[in-house]
Amino acid sequence: PAPPLSDLDRALVRPDRPRLRAMRWLKRLGLALAILVAGAVGLFGACSLAALDWSRAHTQRTSELPPFATETGDGLVRIPAGGFEFRARIAGLANSGPGLILLHGFPETSAMWTPLIDTATAAGYRVVAFDQRGYSPGARPEGIESYRVPELVGDVIAVADAVGFERFHLVGHDWGCVVGWSVVLQHPARVRTWSALSIPHPGTLLAEMAEEPPAYIRVFGIPWLPEAVLSVWMGFRGFYAGMPEDQRMEYRRVFLEPGALTATLNWYRAIAASLDSAGSPSPQTRRRRVRGWKRRTCRRPNRTRRWSWLPSSPDRRRAPRPSAR
Repeated sequence: PAPPLSDLDRALVRPDRPRLRAMRWLKRLGLALAILVAGAVGLFGACSLAALDWSRAHTQRTSELPPFATETGDGLVRIPAGGFEFRARIAGLANSGPGLILLHGFPETSAMWTPLIDTATAAGYRVVAFDQRGYSPGARPEGIESYRVPELVGDVIAVADAVGFERFHLVGHDWGCVVGWSVVLQHPARVRTWSALSIPHPGTLLAEMAEEPPAYIRVFGIPWLPEAVLSVWMGFRGFYAGMPEDQRMEYRRVFLEPGALTATLNWYRAIAASLDSAGSPSPQTRRRRVRGWKRRTCRRPNRTRRWSWLPSSPDRRRAPRPSAR
């Protein structure tokens, strides 16, 4: 027979019922939280998928646009260039003035340039504003490496060749500035003048990124999450508040197509390789930088360094202060 248990033995083998009871409750609570989180993620994912335009109406409308031709009138066209088709706004091609190419940023399209297109055309310019790679349905390749700046620069030159612009004025905003700087650095003979709206020389951006990349760039580098959040957020009217209704509708049609947000966010995901390949020589093209009153792209302590990459200070302009509302 087994020897009798001592008091110490009994204490060791006796179950700690309150502790076991607490552990069971903790397990149940953890399971409930896991189910709750999974349900919330699933619901959010379902909402983001439901927000997308699975009919791809924008792609269908784009496919019905006329292809570019020298005799094409003002309006929207498809420009075959570099193996892709770019949706573009053209105006004033019958004018005798110089060519002007306008590069948009994120999250916008060539629609942002509509007021400037009208003004430039009236001044005699021949204007082309195209939806860049990822934004045009016919120029949406897969893979992050397809959205590095060298590829985007090649698109600008290909479009210029397709419309017959041997030399042209160039204007860029936001990401269009990053591409535009690289066009000037790599193809200075093609650019008459360069106007950058808010974004400084790539050398400054490299220094800023090395110190501390902005939080939104780090967030945009996360797979699928930014697409899910933006697809839901863009469904609300307030996302593009203050813009004309036709412009807001175009942006929603573009970005709420399946794959569009991933393609345009890939510009950010390729940013490290893009800036490394952008180069740092000083451009010899005449240049102008325009700043707004509210937006600040680089931190204030580095303001002097913004111009250290240039042999002489460019023509710097500040947009007129907006009138008080």
